[in-house]
Amino acid sequence: MKLLYAPTSPFVRKVMVCAHLSGQAERIAWLDSAAHPVRRDERIAAHNPLAKVPTLVLDDGQSLYDSRVICEYIDSLGSAGIFPAAGPARWTALTRQALGDGLLDAALLARYEHTARPAELQWPVWRESLLTKVAACLQSIEAIAPALATARPTIGEIALGCGLGYLDFRFPELDWRAGHPAAARWYAGFAQLPAMQATLPHDA
Repeated sequence: MKLLYAPTSPFVRKVMVCAHLSGQAERIAWLDSAAHPVRRDERIAAHNPLAKVPTLVLDDGQSLYDSRVICEYIDSLGSAGIFPAAGPARWTALTRQALGDGLLDAALLARYEHTARPAELQWPVWRESLLTKVAACLQSIEAIAPALATARPTIGEIALGCGLGYLDFRFPELDWRAGHPAAARWYAGFAQLPAMQATLPHDA
């Protein structure tokens, strides 16, 4: 298998964390790519019409995207139980994944608004509305933090952990821990998992 990825993408990190937790990381060839919010990378587009990372290319040439699909596929190859079987636990995990992905979507768009657009085209009100979504997600994470797992995490915890890690990476000025002590306590332990330590984001 080959994974088209960018070392700064939190959605790529979700996939990489799942790969490490499920024991599949050594089976994947990690292919760095020039993913960009504006410029289209034809190397990625050859496998994914959206030209986005992560994109997983299977040994038979089939491509899988986006992170939600790739993570579930990788989990199906191992026995980590990242995606619970049908029932309440599954819907809880998937809803928490949606919360983490929503946090990331809003944070990424806020960053692009600030860094990818020329200054004269930026829309501060739009960026503030995105950061309001980030704040609302943080409040929801704070509320459920006592129930979040560290050992044997599901896709829900993985998505939330990658979301909080992305805020540390790209939005340190938000100081999200200050108003969210329960979330901060959970993340302090979760961030120390070997799968999280092995996938820390970095600028090229």
